[in-house]
Amino acid sequence: QVQLVDSGGGLVQPGGSLTLSCVASGRIFSINDMGWYRQAPGKPRELVATIPSAGRANYADSVKGRFTISRDNAKNTVYLLMNSLKPEDTATYYCNAGVRTYSWSLWSTYWGQGTQVTVSS
Repeated sequence: QVQLVDSGGGLVQPGGSLTLSCVASGRIFSINDMGWYRQAPGKPRELVATIPSAGRANYADSVKGRFTISRDNAKNTVYLLMNSLKPEDTATYYCNAGVRTYSWSLWSTYWGQGTQVTVSS
């Protein structure tokens, strides 16, 4: 079994910064893409950023230049540094990861439980 635990959300003023973290644990052979998604009330879940095990990150246009995704493969951890936050960034943020539990396993996608980010004055 694989668990993803995300954390770091909170209340921040417009223009402020937050860093989210997500740790994957359990039976893990390898992880490929890791990413962050968000969902605001009444809206569908949307991609924020993804990062492969090696290579360039991908960002939603709405966060380019403000958010930075990074990962520590040795710690099975992905981070999201969020700068210049806006009220429209308010949402529940979810991490996800593509994981193989054994060398012969297929890839499966796992999700964190979500962490709330509220941007308000």
